Amino acid sequence: MGDRKNSPALQRIEALLDENSFVELGACVTGRSTDFTGDPEKKESDGVVTGHGLIDGRLVFVYSQDPDIFNGTVGEMHAKKIAGLYDMALKMGAPMIGILDSKGVRLTESVDVLEAVGTLINKAVKASGVIPEISVVFNAGGGLSVLSGISDFTFMPDKGSLFINSPDSIKGNNKEKNDTSSAEKQFAAGNCDFVGTEDEVFAKVRELITYLPDSSLSGIGYLEYTDDLNRASDVSGKTGDAAAFAKEISDGNNIFLTAAGAAKEVSCGLIRLNGRTVAFFGNNASEENGGLITPAGAEKIISLVKFSDAFDIPILSLMNVKGFEASLHTEKCLLKKLTRMSAALAESNVPKITLITGDALGTPYIFMNSKSLGADLLYALPDSDMGIMDPDSAAKVISGYGEIDIDKAREDYENTQYGIENALRRGVIDRLVNPVDVRKYLIAGFEMLYSKTTEVYKKHGTK
Repeated sequence: MGDRKNSPALQRIEALLDENSFVELGACVTGRSTDFTGDPEKKESDGVVTGHGLIDGRLVFVYSQDPDIFNGTVGEMHAKKIAGLYDMALKMGAPMIGILDSKGVRLTESVDVLEAVGTLINKAVKASGVIPEISVVFNAGGGLSVLSGISDFTFMPDKGSLFINSPDSIKGNNKEKNDTSSAEKQFAAGNCDFVGTEDEVFAKVRELITYLPDSSLSGIGYLEYTDDLNRASDVSGKTGDAAAFAKEISDGNNIFLTAAGAAKEVSCGLIRLNGRTVAFFGNNASEENGGLITPAGAEKIISLVKFSDAFDIPILSLMNVKGFEASLHTEKCLLKKLTRMSAALAESNVPKITLITGDALGTPYIFMNSKSLGADLLYALPDSDMGIMDPDSAAKVISGYGEIDIDKAREDYENTQYGIENALRRGVIDRLVNPVDVRKYLIAGFEMLYSKTTEVYKKHGTK
């Protein structure tokens, strides 16, 4: 073994993991071809450091690409090392963390490297939903960038680069004009969850691991917290900000936001309630398109719901919705997004609770995790509203049916068809929850649902 102390790949792994916990695997692997490289020496590790270590004492597998070896390109054995590490992570049921820093595939290795990269992508796809996958992207382009897309969570240092086509290869564009590969642009597009300095990124990955299970079979562990489960919740003024609301009710007021740079009309993320991880999503009424379901917002929710269901993480919906985004663009893509969103919610069988924090109007109410789509419990704050549409709009429609006074139509609609009390009478809402008691009732609800099953194991009756 040569002197590896100055390897950026190894230094990044050591910055991420618990001190002295990293065990390298495959350190002596070398590439099988160095034709035309100008450097006939076979490089140890073939440009990627792979192995296992600990984060807060928990086993993780990690690989880190070395930009100083073969100019950061991926070779056949390089890709096969990472694919083999996936096999080990799946055997052990532990998260996989990839630190990507590559300028593409190694041209001198012909189609061998293409096949190896394809095999690696196949491994990552098959691991999806079985073990958590996390990417830290310093540089990734072309087909290799798909590894970050397959990952459940993606982080980028603020000077990182991520792209399918480089900015300079896009017709009419260049990097100086519009750096589409920048961390800032990828964050805004929802392709990464967090952007910061290198130290901040690694700290955030370590924080994320505390929320996650080891695998789809391990279940969510219990993290000891001193926060009182009956603590009063000060959610006043926060019903229009789902992230602020979720943070207020979370243990220790801790929160991990996902895809926070995209579709700001919706907040998604992870919190803890009485020590257990809960995924949440909710509408942000104060943002542009606030209270509306948009294609980008639906995509954020779909990703969170599918991840949570795969790993048995309970889901909380903070509903404050009053319509769909209406635009020419929306009409092209919202239908498919709503279809996938309703399917994700209806097919998920984890514990699900919805809290109406503001509006629950019209058919958009259905798609924000209504009882009809599978919510186990539906709570509402006392000053929230629910109905097919708001009273003013309803009065205009009703009065248009015939000679009905618009004020009378509005009054009749409010008294008989609209509001939380009406929904309570019809059994749509399970109970009203005072704002100060939100945390207590959500914890109690998820505790009650802890042993939820959607299958009935019955051979026959006992009488």
